[in-house]
Amino acid sequence: MQEYQIKRGYTKNLAESMVQGLRDQFETEPTTSRDGHYTIAYGALLRLEVRLGAGGKTLIVDTEADKAATDETIIDTNRRFRNYLQQVTGYTAKERAKKAQQALKGST
Repeated sequence: MQEYQIKRGYTKNLAESMVQGLRDQFETEPTTSRDGHYTIAYGALLRLEVRLGAGGKTLIVDTEADKAATDETIIDTNRRFRNYLQQVTGYTAKERAKKAQQALKGST
């Protein structure tokens, strides 16, 4: 499970953006649970589950990978996943990595 910070200005419609991003990037309709978790299965992901984090200001993502997926499927799935995170969080992969490193330094 991974928690991602959301860029200022992106938190306003985060719940809506989180679901629309799944539709846009993975071209599938997510299933919804009663507790606000949205789940899809796509390509090399047997399960991709997203939900709002603390105070609706973070995105929590839990994944389960298909270890039997082909390299081509894995590459496509990873690209879509990175695009999804950028669409929802407002941060590029490089910016997300930097934020994660800062969070680790702050917690030690």
